[in-house]
Amino acid sequence: MTDSTATERLLFPEIFAKPAMLEFDQRQGSSDGGAVLLKAAERRYGLIASMSGCLRDPRQVTKVDHSLRDLFAQRVFSIGCGYADANDSARLAADPMHKMLLDRDPVTGLDMASQPTLSRFENAIGPRQLYSMGAALAESVIDRHAQRLHHRARLVTIDLDPTDDPTHGAQQLSFFNSHYDNACYLPMMGFVTFNDEAEQYLCAAVLRPGNVTAAAGAVGILRRLMALIRGSFSRVRIRVRLDGGFASPQLLAFLDGEPGVEYVVAMASNAVLNRKAEEAMQVARLLAGLTDQTEHVYGEARYAAGSWKQERRIIIKAEVVRAEGKEPKDNPRFVITNMNQTPQWLYEEVYCQRGEIENRIKELHAMEIDRTSCSRFWANQFRVLLTAAAYVLMQELRLAAAGTNCARAQAWTLRERFLKLGARVMVSVRRMVVHLPQSFPFLATFRHMALALGASPG
Repeated sequence: MTDSTATERLLFPEIFAKPAMLEFDQRQGSSDGGAVLLKAAERRYGLIASMSGCLRDPRQVTKVDHSLRDLFAQRVFSIGCGYADANDSARLAADPMHKMLLDRDPVTGLDMASQPTLSRFENAIGPRQLYSMGAALAESVIDRHAQRLHHRARLVTIDLDPTDDPTHGAQQLSFFNSHYDNACYLPMMGFVTFNDEAEQYLCAAVLRPGNVTAAAGAVGILRRLMALIRGSFSRVRIRVRLDGGFASPQLLAFLDGEPGVEYVVAMASNAVLNRKAEEAMQVARLLAGLTDQTEHVYGEARYAAGSWKQERRIIIKAEVVRAEGKEPKDNPRFVITNMNQTPQWLYEEVYCQRGEIENRIKELHAMEIDRTSCSRFWANQFRVLLTAAAYVLMQELRLAAAGTNCARAQAWTLRERFLKLGARVMVSVRRMVVHLPQSFPFLATFRHMALALGASPG
């Protein structure tokens, strides 16, 4: 075997009864045969058209091979299939499934854009276009679920959460963050939950410098999301759940001034709050001493920090943590709220449910939303939005899997089971046929999802 043929042919002469030859000669083959599901999911949102419609193309029309819409779609679908780096485009340029996703003939159609073209594309986007694209993302998500729910929802919950995005080069606005103990960006993710559904749908992804506070920009994001929710659902209750870093006077004042908005916002302990929690802590210490286990007691108080203009209700979770071989440890927790239910219900059934957001953010990191290695800050924000758009499509796939054993599957599981399928694409005058494996272990679920996304038996 010569070096020139090493990538087209491989031989295993001894591991089977006969020599096994691997031939890389399927020009109409693809390893992403299930990606047609991503295309079907995107049709539910119109996400690519709405977000790419925010871009302005300064290029000469006669010299353009790839429209901005196609460049945007190429990156979103590639990320959804697990190719987060633009360098992967060199190996995917002629992939028939990826050309199909761009509405090109999978066999004779123009190959996809190269890595240099994609890099120029990412670095050409400015802040105004990015703002409009962020707004289009939120509008598309909320509109999609308003239609799904027939514009009827009794409760929409908004969760915001920052996450660290470590940086390792000379990226603009990358700063050292003492909380995370590294140089990073600090993007904020926004999610909405409808009624009592288990899924939190991504609707905002804002890249921020690494040295900002957790609450920076939160009021603007909340104001935008609340307006969209109220415009899509009549007489809806809006509930906001936030972690301790958001308990700023400005944000609390904004929430108090919004009619019909409930909120639960964690708050860090201080000497005054610890004194208010002491009676409940004494009870928790007594119970922990009797049971030799971790115990907690709930209570409440009225409290006004020095920078607040009014008192607010504070939920107290007085907890004593016991671990084998260690001394008992006091662990009081505090949550600010304007809701009237019991402290235990508010803490356990409302505030603690925001912990599921960590799983959504873990999925985003697995999809490499932290691939922010461009030197320009705005190019990195664009990459964050591209990954967010791809993740929205993956969430639509999970919604299509409702009623199956993949209804709560993580994004990487959905990709491995339903997108990563060997396929051969054939084109005739009348149709395009994608040949998928007959011995496919998840065929029943794939069929269920395809039908839910608009396919018909045929």
